[in-house]
Amino acid sequence: MPTQLLFTRLLNEHFAGPVDSLLRAAHVAPAYPKHPITNTVAMELLVFLILVAYFIAVRLSLNVEKPNGVQHLAEITNEFVTEQTESIIGHGHERFTSYLTALVLFILLGNLMGLIPGLESPTADVTVPLGFALITFVYYHYHGIRSNKFGYIKQFLGPVWWLAPLLFIIEVISHCARVLSLTVRLYANIFAGDLLSMVFFSLIPIGIPLIFLGLHMGVAIVQAYVFFLLAAIYLSMAVAHEH
Repeated sequence: MPTQLLFTRLLNEHFAGPVDSLLRAAHVAPAYPKHPITNTVAMELLVFLILVAYFIAVRLSLNVEKPNGVQHLAEITNEFVTEQTESIIGHGHERFTSYLTALVLFILLGNLMGLIPGLESPTADVTVPLGFALITFVYYHYHGIRSNKFGYIKQFLGPVWWLAPLLFIIEVISHCARVLSLTVRLYANIFAGDLLSMVFFSLIPIGIPLIFLGLHMGVAIVQAYVFFLLAAIYLSMAVAHEH
């Protein structure tokens, strides 16, 4: 059985039974019935709980006259996401702000988890970036169809009618490749960062590993932004109206 983090062990001690029953009801046989909750799932749950606590704290601390640090952080985050989506998507960007905000915060926090002793980055497991990529894929296609109705198919056919069958196949492959691109880029960078930090901490526990921790933090922030940026670009392309 893989080594479990402290938080994972706590979850399995209290919720292994119900989780195992739920998985079996869905016809999924866990590899370790007594420990069905993996480190990746535990870290995702921890990120979720931290974000829920953060949003609740923001809601409870809202004050026009005397905003506190939590409110300032929320305003900075909202301003950043709003400015980025407005410049990329343009008119109607407001309806995508909530999704993109949750996306970038979840990925960023998940990326940074690996910097904390006793925790892991859930995004260093390929299934997590794949999940983000698939959700984003469905999300922007849904809004593309919602905005353009049946006209959305024109984005896959191109301007020349006799090339439409070929272009349709190319566009479908291109859109599927976006899922692969989003997944591999995030997974490979965070996995490599976690691995390098672990190796250097085991070899040279003082001094040099701090440099790699700083680099890992930079990569974590950049990769969260890149994923957010590409998601916004795909949305802008999907909801664009043909003229």
